[in-house]
Amino acid sequence: MIHSLFLINHSGDIFLEKHWKSVISHSVCDYFFEAKEKAVDPEDVPPVLQTPHHYLITVHRGKLFFLSVVQTEVPPLFVIEFLHRVADTFQDYFGECSESVIKDNVVTVYELLEEMLDNGFPLATESNVLKELIRPPTILRSVVNTLTGSSNVGDTLPTGQLSTIPWRRADVKYTNNEAYFDVIEEIDVTTVYKVLVWDIGKLNPQKLPNLKGILSLQAGAPKPEDNPSLNIDLRIQQVAISGLKVSRLEMFGEKYKPFKGVKYVTKAGKFQVRT
Repeated sequence: MIHSLFLINHSGDIFLEKHWKSVISHSVCDYFFEAKEKAVDPEDVPPVLQTPHHYLITVHRGKLFFLSVVQTEVPPLFVIEFLHRVADTFQDYFGECSESVIKDNVVTVYELLEEMLDNGFPLATESNVLKELIRPPTILRSVVNTLTGSSNVGDTLPTGQLSTIPWRRADVKYTNNEAYFDVIEEIDVTTVYKVLVWDIGKLNPQKLPNLKGILSLQAGAPKPEDNPSLNIDLRIQQVAISGLKVSRLEMFGEKYKPFKGVKYVTKAGKFQVRT
């Protein structure tokens, strides 16, 4: 399935690569670099590129591109989901997914990739299982490993692999039985106004909020283009802007009766304002 993985920064440098079968030359990435140069925005790079002998499937996370190389036709969304899971795992382990952090923890990164993919096929992708296989790095653990020559690799089989629910350890016991669900909505909007500060007071879900504001430049700053496009990021807690409500939650397969809660979040998706 997945033959190789390349991690590429915004400058176009390949700073990490992993091959599960034979080594594939860096030249295969030239097709991606050509598409990247033609794209106005990094997220506009086509996620699937066909070359004479390979398929290139990429995702953009933060300031990094995760580029996978496959030699046969596979469901693209399957590979894209796996690449996002790799980025999420790095974020969970190291606190952020950036070039500098990955380079600082390169040994752990290769150990994780070795466990997450077996001969090109996804194996262990749940954080609960991975943390029992590969212990998250800490300063104390790094010092101990340096002095003793040991590694972060665990010695026992993760209990999560023995559970019918892969993301939860087997025979786990909780003091409080609670279940929480997130309802997250993304807003994708394009409009034509020139002033773009979102002045948020108390939001009324029954009415549409207004957008208004001004753009201030620093003294001596060059004048921007006449009609710039602005990207807006927003996050509103405890509000579902569509008015969607969860009226009932049912859980099956457990003997206890848990407390059930729902959290609503509205956030910006690809929210761009064109002036």
